[in-house]
Amino acid sequence: MKLGIVGLPNVGKSTLFNAITQAGAESANYPFCTIDPNVGVVSVPDKRLDVLKELYESKKIVQTAIEFVDIAGLVKGASKGEGLGNKFLSNIREVDAIVHVVRCFEDSNVVHVDGSINSLRDIETINLELIFSDMDILGRRIAKTIKALKADKKLQSELDILNKLMETLEDGKSIRTMDLNEEEWAFVNTLDLLTSKPVIYVANVCEDDLANDGSDNELVKAVREFAATENSEVVVICAQIEAEISELETDEEKIEFLETLGLSESGLDKLIRSSYHLLGLISFLTAGPQEVRAWTVKKGSKAPQAGGKIHSDIERGFIKAETIAYEDLVEHRTMSAAKEKGLVRLEGKEYVVKDGDVILFKFNV
Repeated sequence: MKLGIVGLPNVGKSTLFNAITQAGAESANYPFCTIDPNVGVVSVPDKRLDVLKELYESKKIVQTAIEFVDIAGLVKGASKGEGLGNKFLSNIREVDAIVHVVRCFEDSNVVHVDGSINSLRDIETINLELIFSDMDILGRRIAKTIKALKADKKLQSELDILNKLMETLEDGKSIRTMDLNEEEWAFVNTLDLLTSKPVIYVANVCEDDLANDGSDNELVKAVREFAATENSEVVVICAQIEAEISELETDEEKIEFLETLGLSESGLDKLIRSSYHLLGLISFLTAGPQEVRAWTVKKGSKAPQAGGKIHSDIERGFIKAETIAYEDLVEHRTMSAAKEKGLVRLEGKEYVVKDGDVILFKFNV
């Protein structure tokens, strides 16, 4: 999974990126200190793997991962080259979702490019730049399709969709708000349009607003109301606190620190959970003496496609999937004990994989 982080300068974007990836992106109190895109990979914590490692006496744990891409702060006119320009938008065209960091805290020591704090205005500024950038891409594609239409009349249906997309953008709306059928969405997804991607709005708050999840913060309320209009997710995070958490060495220290703040999980954990929910992802597990491992697939994936995540040969030569729910395996401690209780199933090609399934694939090529 790949997530692109966007936002105005000085909203806490790079501070958050540093904290969640520990990749050391430059972060300073002036616009455009992030010039080149920063990329960091984060392992997705999954306590189930620790339990399976103990059961199987496995040599190692392999977690699934999320890649974060942090680009320069955007300003009005970015799509036309203002600030650091449109080329940085191209760095996030291939991400699965966009993490839009919105400043929801007051601090006279941290400058704002527009001179005041207004979460809705900031969201509109970024969204318009993404819309303008997509209009540029679509305009070129429409011109190319019109030219090709003379030789191939079948392209008329494609042109119709392109024009419908352009009309939505011209109305100042994002593609993700459109009501399209499955076939139309499949085509849209080939275009890598920024406004077609699902969005998680990260409301960056001060420490005092964390314990109640920003419920008393008017700026956060405004973000939540806007996100609801486009079925986007909202995660409330204090980037500064995430930076402090990232400096702690052990899980015990992190848990203790969170407890002192009245929190049960870090902002990173919330962001990961939200991204899985937004993108409709689940994890299935494999286990053995060499390693225990989590694999991420789309909710609704069938067994052969899940096996294909491990190796294409498994999907090609799929025979059966020996499957057990994680909870059942943990309760009975061994596969043989679980088999005696009839909890281990042999599933075929039509089996829809569930979150937490522990699977052994049987295949032949």
